[in-house]
Amino acid sequence: MIPRSSFLVVLLLFVTVATAQQPQATLSAEEVAKRNRIEKELESIAIIDRKVMVPMKDGKRMAADVYRPRDTSKKYPIIFVRTPYNFNYWDVRNGVPRDLTAELDAVKRGYAYVEMEERGHFFSEGNYDILGPPLSDGNDEITWMSSQSWSSGKVGLIGCSSTAEWQLAVASMGNPALAAFIPESFGAGVGRVKPYYEQGNWFRGGAVQMLFIAWLYGQQNQVRPMFPPDTSQADLVRASRAFDLAQQLPPVDWAKALRHLPEQDIIEAVNGPHGIFADPMPVPTGGAMIRRTPNDPAWYKGGLWNDSMPINVPGLWMMTWYDVSIGPNLAAYNYVRSTARPEIANEQYAVIAPVLHCSYKRATENTIVGERSMGDARLDYDALTYGWFDRFLKGENNGLLDKTPKVQYFTMGLNKWQSSDTWPPRGAQKMTFYLGSGGHANTLNGDGILSESSPAADKADSFIYDPMNPVPSYGGNVCCTGNAVTGGAFDQRAMESRADILVFTSEPLKQAMEVSGPIDVTLFVSSDAKDTDFTVKVIDVFPGDGPAYNLDETIQRARYRDGYEKPPVWMEKDKVYKLTFQPMVTSDYFPAGHRIRIEVSSSNFPRFDRNLNTGGNNYDESKGVIAHNSVHHSREYPSSVTITVVPRSE
Repeated sequence: MIPRSSFLVVLLLFVTVATAQQPQATLSAEEVAKRNRIEKELESIAIIDRKVMVPMKDGKRMAADVYRPRDTSKKYPIIFVRTPYNFNYWDVRNGVPRDLTAELDAVKRGYAYVEMEERGHFFSEGNYDILGPPLSDGNDEITWMSSQSWSSGKVGLIGCSSTAEWQLAVASMGNPALAAFIPESFGAGVGRVKPYYEQGNWFRGGAVQMLFIAWLYGQQNQVRPMFPPDTSQADLVRASRAFDLAQQLPPVDWAKALRHLPEQDIIEAVNGPHGIFADPMPVPTGGAMIRRTPNDPAWYKGGLWNDSMPINVPGLWMMTWYDVSIGPNLAAYNYVRSTARPEIANEQYAVIAPVLHCSYKRATENTIVGERSMGDARLDYDALTYGWFDRFLKGENNGLLDKTPKVQYFTMGLNKWQSSDTWPPRGAQKMTFYLGSGGHANTLNGDGILSESSPAADKADSFIYDPMNPVPSYGGNVCCTGNAVTGGAFDQRAMESRADILVFTSEPLKQAMEVSGPIDVTLFVSSDAKDTDFTVKVIDVFPGDGPAYNLDETIQRARYRDGYEKPPVWMEKDKVYKLTFQPMVTSDYFPAGHRIRIEVSSSNFPRFDRNLNTGGNNYDESKGVIAHNSVHHSREYPSSVTITVVPRSE
């Protein structure tokens, strides 16, 4: 668990509910005493109204806890946190209050603090559908709280991961009470923002990102205990000291479980609950997510935000380089800046930290992400978030917007925070490297190169892709896969001993280079399979015997090469096809002597699901076929990687 010492940390707590349902630790005597002190102090300064059942349009009621200052002569702006995770104020297992630091901080600063459980979770009624009903629920909830007698009528949203992802679509509805929002690590709330068609991180390049299989194991609890509708509020509060309604699932070895075929039966195979992953459910979006295609109409019926939905709310967007969703997150930020009303477009700010998903405040004076040191990556998030709310919820002229850069981004390698008024940074230029080899780029010891000119003749590099022996995911930009993948930067050289990984490396750089912005990859490929995948990693190679750290990674399923709004297209044996990948992104400083590398393969498992190469549905198949895949590179087939370089004065 993340220690909660300030306002922002409560948001991080919500995403630490482990997908493997790890047992809750017994608290120390010191922690128990601390929690008791916080509860006592909170009770002394706040009016507390717990287990308020807030009605929605369809009559279902969502459970809320409200904390507000005792001075009833004033009206207060509201900080609203909504989550699918358990915020029950009483730690049932330990028999003490949970850490109420966030609530205490908000009340001390003159805010009402409202936390609410999502539909279908814990004390909230209805059936749960990931990002299914929040368009109606979120709007109803904001309207309800802004109309309370103690409310100033202004509401601000904040949260990380699932506590953030619903915010974008709700912000697009234009509720007049919504004055500002702070979405953090919000990628699974982004459905489509061109060129990304990820549908809430469900896909990357048309391949399924397997994180939601592990995550939904602990979330899609449609069969659960509930109190009768006529249970009094007092009885619900009393009961919440003994029952938090949290399901207690056994831990799962996800590294093993995610290998199960067919894919649609993975949760069933570990005896997990039925729900929207593979079962049709009586909910607005229809359920059975594993059977959808990237442009299935069902994705547009729920709570995902897409680029047809304008947002005109001041936003403080927080992202991380090693998150699963950094590409579409930045695309969403840029889209809102370019489409909002001018005065609102100017009130969009971004922070990009060099850490894992929702790990902003885990940064230290020597931040290690995976195996790589980022140096001092700390940032005063409390000052930033409260300054933001003070400006937009209280109307204070605190100068925050004048002194805060539009984009604050951390550059790895340089190990420092930088700022810009745009993303990518103003003055950034494109630089293209072309793939080449003598036909033997397999493994680290092969002859693959990156150069600034394309080779004249095609000497294709070939490898065997066996879906029963996929390339293991090693580090990377990940989230929520339980114990199956550890995210971050790791030395990739051990992985590059595999013959099914093609390695293309530049010469040592003669001058230092800052790469900050999109990374575009185009490959010309062929296969003897009807359908297959191609994967790419971008890597910073240190001099001599130094490590090779991964920066970002992607995948493209060949059947979607003509676009996600068109029917799938199949490959003909040995015919060469052009694959354009959805952009990767990073900010990394390559000192002189470093080299740029990309890896190409056909699997990165279980970060992405395996293509079984049959041309079938993939999710309902138990057997795959081996594919013989090739990457072509020549003037006729200019396979390339295009990076974004920021000129530096030094």
